Amino acid sequence: MIHLKHVAVRQGSTQDHTPFPFNLPVVQSLSELTFSSPVTFFVGENGSGKSTFLEALACAASSITVGSESVKTDPSLTAVRKFADQLKLSWQKRTRKGFFMRAEDFFGYAKRLSQMQQEFAEDLENVDREYEGRSKMAVDLAKMPYANELHAIKQRYGDGLDTYSHGESFLTLFQSRFVPNGLYMLDEPEAPLSPIRQLAFLSTLKEMVAQNAQFVIATHSPILMAYPGAAIYDFDSAPIQQINYDDVEHVQLTKSFLNNPDAYLQHL
Repeated sequence: MIHLKHVAVRQGSTQDHTPFPFNLPVVQSLSELTFSSPVTFFVGENGSGKSTFLEALACAASSITVGSESVKTDPSLTAVRKFADQLKLSWQKRTRKGFFMRAEDFFGYAKRLSQMQQEFAEDLENVDREYEGRSKMAVDLAKMPYANELHAIKQRYGDGLDTYSHGESFLTLFQSRFVPNGLYMLDEPEAPLSPIRQLAFLSTLKEMVAQNAQFVIATHSPILMAYPGAAIYDFDSAPIQQINYDDVEHVQLTKSFLNNPDAYLQHL
């Protein structure tokens, strides 16, 4: 399902020689962008503006975050929020489900989850001390809310995200937090994922698309970009252009390198 179907920049809102992010060529040349597929990829070199535009979309959509800060208060998004104010979003069906996530936000989320588990465990111990001498029923009732929270975390994340490898915990987070009818904006989710886990991530995407989820993903990964039927927008050109998978520079370079690595390595 395509929830977010179109984004347009308000006329006259991007001027030449203005501060970041308005000085980016893709921002200055952007007038509108249509989402024609439930999975859309933003591709391009570092500094091309793909992550900045994704952040602005998340701010404009008031997306919730996986991290410690809201898109409305995160100081790292201060400049981007000014750009987001100039975006007009058109919806086929507005959804409040889903989230925005940058790779660096994951560490704050995992840390907060671990702290919550520790606090609930301490609360359970406090009940034992405070209710000493009371009936078992009274103790059990007092423990119930904390035990339920710990059970919910265990059901969703097992023993905790910090008990997995980095890649495993990333994939576990996605698999546990994706819900039907959500809009997910992800910045370089492949960062900690091995090629095998990137394939597992693609499988998860397919499952969620079948449940009316939409994904907008900034990525460098030729594996992720290969998702069948995905729309790919190239941010290395201004204005932004939709291109075919085989025309993506990262795809061409990866194929060329794998076919003849010596041709590249001899120049190191």
